[in-house]
Formats: sequence, C-alpha cells, structure tokens
Amino acid sequence: MLRSLRVRASRGAIAALAALAAAAIGAAYGSAAPARPSTTVTVSTTTVGPPVPVGFVGMSMEYRGLEIYLGHNAHALDQAFVQLLRNLSPAGGAVVRIGGDSSDWSWWPVPGMTAPGGVKYSFGPIWSSVARALVSELHARLILGLNFEADSSKIAAYEAAQLLKYVGSNYIEAFELGNEPELYASFPWYSVGGRKVPGRAPGYDVQDYLADFAKIAGALPHAAPLAGPSSGSANWLSYLGTFASRESNLNLLTVHAYPTKHCGNVDITPDDLFQTASLQGLAGQIGGWDQVAAAHHLPLRVDEMNSVSCGGERGLSNSFAPALWAVEMLPQLVREGVTGVNFHTIPKSINAILNATQTSAGWRVSAQPEYMGLMAFAQAAPAGARLLKVSAPTVTGLDEWAARAANGAIHVVIVNSSSTAQTVGVSIAGVRAGVGASVTRLLAPSLTATSGVTLDGQALSPVTGALSGNPVASTVSASNGSYDVFAPAASATIVTIDS
Repeated sequence: MLRSLRVRASRGAIAALAALAAAAIGAAYGSAAPARPSTTVTVSTTTVGPPVPVGFVGMSMEYRGLEIYLGHNAHALDQAFVQLLRNLSPAGGAVVRIGGDSSDWSWWPVPGMTAPGGVKYSFGPIWSSVARALVSELHARLILGLNFEADSSKIAAYEAAQLLKYVGSNYIEAFELGNEPELYASFPWYSVGGRKVPGRAPGYDVQDYLADFAKIAGALPHAAPLAGPSSGSANWLSYLGTFASRESNLNLLTVHAYPTKHCGNVDITPDDLFQTASLQGLAGQIGGWDQVAAAHHLPLRVDEMNSVSCGGERGLSNSFAPALWAVEMLPQLVREGVTGVNFHTIPKSINAILNATQTSAGWRVSAQPEYMGLMAFAQAAPAGARLLKVSAPTVTGLDEWAARAANGAIHVVIVNSSSTAQTVGVSIAGVRAGVGASVTRLLAPSLTATSGVTLDGQALSPVTGALSGNPVASTVSASNGSYDVFAPAASATIVTIDS
C-alpha cells in the first residue's frame, strides 16, 4: 500500500534524515546521487487524457494455462494465483484474456466430429467451471478465444454456445476469433507424415480474412459479443477501419503489441526497451489504432503485450528491465485512450510472467520482475486516476509521469533506467506548504537482475501471492516548494502526496 505520512519534525532534521536515507540506499545499490537535484520535474494541475479505466492492467494466458495456474477444482482454486490477479485490479473489474496461440490449438469437442489436425487440447464443463469461479471471485470478465484456424463455423459456434452456457454471458466480455491470422499461411498448424500443413493456403491476406471472419461470425449465437482482429501486424491493422465497419457485432477491437522482436538470430539488450521506438513510437502507433476505434465508436484493447515477441529472450524477458519499461509504457497508453492492456504469460516458459505449482503443502506461486512493474503502475495509477501534465528537462535514462487518484492523492513516478543514481527535484502545483510526501520504490540489484526485486521494500509471498515483509517507511519534506527525491539506478520511485 502507498502511504503518506505527515512530517512534524523541523525542516533541518528532516533534511538530515533524508540525506542519511539517500546515502544508505545509494550505498546498498552501489551508487550515490548528487547532493543537489540534477533536474527538476514540475507537475501541474492540468489533466492529460481520460481517467484510468477500471481493469486497465490485466493478464492474458493460454487455454491450458488456466488449470495449470488454478487447478481443476472450481471449489478449491489456487488462492495465491487469484491474489496475483487481484493485485493488478484491487477494486475489481479485471479483464482476463484466455486464448493466444491456443485459441486455434484447442476446441470444445463437437459430438460426432473428429478433432481437426491442429487441435492439441480439449476443454469442457470442468474447465469452464474453473473459469467461472475465477471471474466470479474477482468480479472480472473474460475475453475468450475461439478456434478460427480450423475454418469451421460448426466448431466455433459450438464452442461459443458451450462457453455461454457453462461460463455465463454475464462473465464474457467478448469472443475473439483466432489469434494473429496474419501468420496462418506462414507457420504450420500441424504435421502429417513429416509434411507441415499451414492453417491457410499461401497468399492468405486481409481480404481473405475478412471473408472468413464474416462467415464464421455469422454462424455464432446471437448472444455472442465479438472482438478482433487479434493481430499484431501493422500491415494488417492498416485495414482496421474496414474491419470495424464491416462487422456489426463487434464489441471490442483487439490488437497485439511488443516493443522488441526476438525472431531469428536478433540479439536484444535492455537498452532496446528504452529507445524511442519501444516507448513513444509504439504508444503512438497504438494510439493511431485507437483513433480508428473511436471513429467507429468502439473501445480498443491491447489484449496481448509483453516485452519481447517470438517466445521471448532468456536473460531479458525474465529480468528487471521489462518491469521499468512497463512502468514507462502504461501511462502513455492511458493517454492514448486505450481501454486496457493484457500481459501474456505462458507457464514454465521464458515468458512465464507468472508461475504456479501445486505441492503437498499447498499452492506456491512466483512472478518474473515484470509483474512487479505492473503492480507499481496499479498502485500509482489506480482506476479513476487522472494523469497530470508533467514538464522536465530531458535527462538520459530518466522518465517522469504523475497521476491524481480519485481520492485526491497525487503520485509522481520517476523511472531511472540508467546505471547512475540521481537526485530529482519534484515541484507540484497546488500542494500546501509544509505537506510531507511518502516515498516508495520499485528496486532491483540491477537492470538485468532476475531476482531480488522489491516494491516498498516488500517481496511477493509464494504462499499468498500478496506482498510480504516490512514496508520501508520513507518521507521527504519540501524545501523552497520542491521535494528533493533520491532515484537509485535501475529503479522506479513513487512520491505520494495526500490531498
């Protein structure tokens, strides 16, 4: 929890304590910040963009992943994993996306029909009871993938009908037809006798997809709300307006976005995540898609995102760098008007943002550092918060943003992705003189660290899924109308001022 404490000591005593605390933190993380601010961040009362939507940050998983994470018993869910999801949307209203590649690799068995060649996983009433129990407990809703690569109206319609029956229409945000159809002709869906069979014939293009979508969507139950195109191709998404105008049953436009691509022998470094193309460039591209959605009176959700595509990259995907990247990227997507973002997790893989294991002593969960970045954002920008206009000189490795929560508290976030500690002056318009600020930090030993990550001095409990340990109480007072804040290397510092 973010906390704000009143400061009653003298300014001189507080300044001395703050200096000692900064020195202690600097020593702990192998760097010392300048005694005086090297830059100043000015936060105004002007809001930027819409309020943070309810359920803005969510998770995305594969069909098989649901029972790996939660078990097979709807009456005995893995409560530690439930808590991991609740941490990102503590007020409820989470949106959980289930699909990904497994949308096209799974099916609900159709009576009298043989499973298509590409199907590797079957689900049914037991799976649905677990999904229903999860969203009922979280007061959440689901985006559910339907098999589209099989090119069968019968399969997709049967899946939708059964999911509506067993999960319940009140828990389903939308059905998403397939996953990244731009890849159907390029990648094998299954193999026969050593021969690789793609999901669609060579040359499959957007026009073919639009025709397929209309055919299969027309066969679904009338109560089935639709989402799409579930694509990450800029070329295909240039037809987003055409897609939106042709499909009258669409409730939601969904796109995929990754800042870096580990396809082939491309090596990616942490610095690549903090380049303009991976932050402002990607946010601007998504913002363009959101403008198209708005023109058709539809919400847009990035329902699959992570730091590295094509299966991720070991040593980077599971490092602290994606955590800081997420803290920088998410407010930019709020400003662009995006409805929400789902981070994709695949258990026991490089992209396993979350993992869960059932032991004789009960469930145990773990999370990659990136998850802690999502938690930090959820704390600094809760549902209903408004982003505030921030101005600051450009300093390499520093990024700043601010939000005013619905309760009036102001959170200023300083992301330092560099290897050098900084002292940053924070000036906040409208704050009464003498009001103290609380300081919490998202910390790791380094940008490449894969463990040792803490938020407010706390780590995730593998037993409960909540933060555990003693919170680090830190306060700072204003001097000449500005707060001097220590920003360690490889950290996100959250400064909170109560109203």
